[in-house]
Order: sequence, then structure tokens, then C-alpha cells
Amino acid sequence: VQLQASGGGLVQAGGSLRLSCTSSGRTFSRTDMGWFRKAPGKEREFVAASSWSTTDTYYVDSVKGRFTIARDNAKNTVYLQMNSLKPEDTAVYYCAARTGYSGGYYRTDTYNYWGQGTQVTVSS
Repeated sequence: VQLQASGGGLVQAGGSLRLSCTSSGRTFSRTDMGWFRKAPGKEREFVAASSWSTTDTYYVDSVKGRFTIARDNAKNTVYLQMNSLKPEDTAVYYCAARTGYSGGYYRTDTYNYWGQGTQVTVSS
């Protein structure tokens, strides 16, 4: 499975970006999808996830109400709509996919596949 992320860029604080991640997998509709990010000098952190089985979504507290994860199973694509961006959202954003797990969507070690990352820079 290959994941191709895109949509990053430079935006002013308060602006918006939409990240996309397209999967080459044949069972995308039965795959949990997640977004993580890594800022310089920090550990990679969970941002959002979409459960294929429950259709529930999950977010880290710092992005709740600003970011929205959504999936289009017909296009094998998951999106991360990011609004009201803040300088502290600056990071490389990675999409990830997993099968065979339940719960623990924030855990990086449960994801089998990772995209290459896309840079998001928010200026103040």
C-alpha cells in the first residue's frame, strides 16, 4: 500500500488548508486512516483519525473544532480540512493507514503504512 499526501503549503494565521491522502490499497473502505504531524524538535503526534468500522472520527484536543477529517471511499482518499490555522500547527503532516486494530487511534505503532509527509507552515 502506498499513500500519497498533498496539499501542504504556506498560509497566514487564521487561514485554511486541505490536505489529501490517496491510497493505492484495494481495501481502503475497510482501513482506518489517520493524520499525524511532526514539528521540529518534537515527537510525532496524533492529529485525527477516521474509523472504517464505526465511521467515527477522533481528534487531538488542540485541533478540535478547527480540523475535520473526512474520507471518500470511492476515491481511496482521506482529507484533513484545517481551518483557523495557528503558528503552532506548523509541522510536517503524515497520513497513515492501518488494518487489524481497534481503538488506540492515537498510537503511531498501530499504523502499518505511512505517506511521505507534506509541509504545513503557518506564519503569524
